[in-house]
Amino acid sequence: MIKDYRRYFENIPVCPHCRTELSCCEAPPFHIGDGLGWGSEVLYICLNDDCPLYVNGWKQIQEQYGHNSSYRYMQLPGSKEKNVMMVGTSDAFKGSVIDLAVVEQQNTRYLKEKEAVAALDTCVQVKNLEPVLALILDEAASLTHRQRAISLLIPLNDLDCIDPIRNHTFRDTALESACHLAIRQILDKNFKKECPHCMEIIKAQAKICRYCQRDV
Repeated sequence: MIKDYRRYFENIPVCPHCRTELSCCEAPPFHIGDGLGWGSEVLYICLNDDCPLYVNGWKQIQEQYGHNSSYRYMQLPGSKEKNVMMVGTSDAFKGSVIDLAVVEQQNTRYLKEKEAVAALDTCVQVKNLEPVLALILDEAASLTHRQRAISLLIPLNDLDCIDPIRNHTFRDTALESACHLAIRQILDKNFKKECPHCMEIIKAQAKICRYCQRDV
């Protein structure tokens, strides 16, 4: 899914307690207080550990409520209402800070995946291996889309798929096994085999590899 967070980075407010620019964080799915959403996909939060609100909050909450927590200043996009939220550790919300460059990279990858999926419908007819390989080698792509791409390797019957797949590190061993099985069938269909020494593709009936000159 495309996430457009750019508008949230145009006018980031500052914390009124320490004058530090607030961090743009992904909002939790549920509001701790009422179980409902925050009404926004992001929150502006002061993650400055030297902020007076945060520093003094530990003692204040301990004295009032008897447990170990503090406060962070928080503001909703488009609102100037002052808010605080209780946090139990110094790391709270730091893992949800939005890195705009990373989000843009994820958006680019997602768009490429969508384009590749759309191209699968005609890739065999037009003998286009590119979208198939793009999905197979994309570890972030949908498992269903990658499985469909693998199923098209044999109909495509293109030896150019072998090196990229052999050189790829798969996190899913089932996908890797399916790819290697397809490669064996492609080699058989083209009367080819891989040299066991240098892995170059040679004729199935060859006795000596034309590349490394070793017996096969």
